[in-house]
Amino acid sequence: MIGRLWRGWTAPERAGVYVEYLRGTGVKELRETPGNQGVLVLHRTHGGREEFFVLSLWESLEAVKGFAGEDVQVARFYPEDDDFLVDREWTCSHYEVPIGP
Repeated sequence: MIGRLWRGWTAPERAGVYVEYLRGTGVKELRETPGNQGVLVLHRTHGGREEFFVLSLWESLEAVKGFAGEDVQVARFYPEDDDFLVDREWTCSHYEVPIGP
């Protein structure tokens, strides 16, 4: 199993709306991609802004490519992301998951 990690930040007043936006865009598409084993979105207030951590679980790195494209290191964004994100990671990290859910 592979874990794919990404982080982004919003302004405090946009956090609730961003959660719903994530649910209808990235999380929905992640879950619908063959080979996806689950998605978690973690959220915290930190440093005067809202931090979001998206962890998706995959059966293989090949399955990740079905969502991310051939270069799995590059983060994937949606057109409205610019309206929400005050900062973001442009790449994703991938890890083997020796103990899963």
